[in-house]
Amino acid sequence: MRKRMTAGEQKLWSELREFRRYYGIHVRKQAPIGPYVVDFVIHDKGLVVEVDGEHHCLPDQIMSDRRRDEWLAGQGYRVLRLTTGELGESFDGCIEEILKEIGLMK
Repeated sequence: MRKRMTAGEQKLWSELREFRRYYGIHVRKQAPIGPYVVDFVIHDKGLVVEVDGEHHCLPDQIMSDRRRDEWLAGQGYRVLRLTTGELGESFDGCIEEILKEIGLMK
């Protein structure tokens, strides 16, 4: 588990932590699920949100992410992967994608 969030994760966290106030939805950051620590999770909605940096494009990391996602799916979680580039280029679009995943937006 990392002690510090990346800039993209910090920006996303500042928005996600407001979900409780606006929607009554609790989001946890750097949350353990089995052998993994996920960037963000909404347990009640079964959604994990991961923020992927450039190293997630490396072949070994792609395979590791795939195994992780499959394990999480086996535990009943959907995994939404956002890249740091997506957060930088279309932050509002990323928030909309999360809201769609949890059924708060069409």
